[in-house]
Amino acid sequence: MNPLPGDRLEYFGTDGIRGKVGELPMTPGFCLDLGWAAGKFVAEHSGSLAIIGKDTRISGYLIESVLEAGMVSAGINVGLLGPQPTPAVAHLMGELHADLGLVISASHNPYTDNGIKFFLRNGSKLAKSDEARIERWLREPIEIVEPGRIGKAQRIDDAQDRYVEFCKSTMNQGVSLAGLSVVVDCAHGAGYRVAPRVFEELGATVHTLANEPDGLNINVRCGSTDTRALRASVASHAADVGIALDGDADRALMVDREGDCYDGDDILFVIAASRLRQGRLSGGVVGTTMSNSGLERALGELDIPFVRSDVGDRNVSQLVAEKGWHLGGETSGHVLCRDHVGTGDGIVASLQVVGEMASSKKTLRELTARFVKVPQVLLNIPVANPRDSLGNGSVQNAIKELERVLDAEGRVLVRQSGTESMVRVMVEHHDAHAAESHATRLANTIDEARAGVS
Repeated sequence: MNPLPGDRLEYFGTDGIRGKVGELPMTPGFCLDLGWAAGKFVAEHSGSLAIIGKDTRISGYLIESVLEAGMVSAGINVGLLGPQPTPAVAHLMGELHADLGLVISASHNPYTDNGIKFFLRNGSKLAKSDEARIERWLREPIEIVEPGRIGKAQRIDDAQDRYVEFCKSTMNQGVSLAGLSVVVDCAHGAGYRVAPRVFEELGATVHTLANEPDGLNINVRCGSTDTRALRASVASHAADVGIALDGDADRALMVDREGDCYDGDDILFVIAASRLRQGRLSGGVVGTTMSNSGLERALGELDIPFVRSDVGDRNVSQLVAEKGWHLGGETSGHVLCRDHVGTGDGIVASLQVVGEMASSKKTLRELTARFVKVPQVLLNIPVANPRDSLGNGSVQNAIKELERVLDAEGRVLVRQSGTESMVRVMVEHHDAHAAESHATRLANTIDEARAGVS
C-alpha cells in the first residue's frame, strides 16, 4: 500500500471512502487492506465483532467479500446483513453489540461508484482521529492472526425484521396510517424491501416504485435524484403523499398530490413544529450553511432555536450532540432524529411527517404553510479538481464581488462536493430572477477557469 504522509487523510472524505469501482480506492486489493485495517482498529479497542450492510449495487458482492476476508484475517468476527439501509446498520450496532459497522454504498451516486461508510456502537460516524488511525494501519502490511484466532463470518437473517420493527416503534403510540395512500420510491436501492413494509404494517395503502434492483439500476430515473416518476405516480393514484429515498435510504424527499416537492428543510420544519405542538421538542434544530433562510425565519416565529453547521451529515450530527438536541438535517434530505437513531434516516424522517399528517388530518402543504422559502438556486459544476477551481484567482474575485453585491439581501455559498468531482454554487435572493442570474454568472466563471479561459 502506498505510504501516507503524516496523518493527512488520503482516502476518507466527508462520508467514509468513495470512488469509481475498479479505480483506487474501490479496488479488491485496497478493500482487502481496508478490511484488515478496520479489523485492527476494532481489535486495538478490545472489540471482536463488526457488521457489514450494503446497498444493491452489483459491486457490493465483490467489496463485501474482500472486506470480510480482511477483517477475519485480523481476528474479528463479521456479521453479514445483506442489503440494508445505512441507518439500519447504525441502529443494529446496538442490538447486535457490534463494535464497528460498515456500509457498502455510494448513496445517490450511479452504480459505477461505490463506497464504504463506518459507524461506531452508538450509531455515530467515526471521528477524524478514528479515520486517521485506520489509515495508519493501511500503511502496514497485512499480518494474519494465528489460525486458531481467525475470525468467523455469519449471515444475520433477521436483520430486516429487526429494522422494520424499530422504524415502526418511532411512531407516536396510537397513531395509525389507515386511510392514507402513500407512494414509496425505493430508488432500486437498499430500502426496497423494508420501506414499503414499514408503511404497510402501520396501516397505509402503499404503492411502490423502483423496488426491483438488478445491481445496475440504482438511482436511475428514480429516487431522490429524480422525482418525476414519483410525482406522476402520486397523481395517478391520487395518493396523499410520495416518498423518494436515495440508494442507501439515509435521506428522503417528499411529494404531495399537487406535484410539489418537499426537501429536507421542509421535513425538518414539519417534525420540529409537530414536536413543539405535542410538547416533545428537545432544544432546537441544527441545519447547515445550505439550509434555506426561510427555515430559520419560520422556526424563529415558533421560538425554536436554529443553528447552522458545515455541510455534511456528520457535521450536523456532531453539532446536534454538542447541543444536546434531537433534530438536525440537510436540505438534500438527510434528516436526523437523534432520539431514535444516530444518523440520518430517510424512512424514519418521512414516517414522522406522515404520522403528523395522520394525527393532524392536514396535508403537506398545510403543514408547511408557515415556512416561506427564500428563492434559492443551486448549480453543480463538474470539474476535474474542485480544490484548484476554488483556489483560482478569478473565481475568488467573483465570489467576493457577489458577496459585496448581495450584502444583506442574499447569501452565496461556493463549496467543493464531498462525494463527487464538482463545485456546488448556492445563491439566495428575495428576487428569484436575480438569484438565477447571479448563480449562472458565477458558475460560468468557474467553468471558464476550469477550461483555462482568462
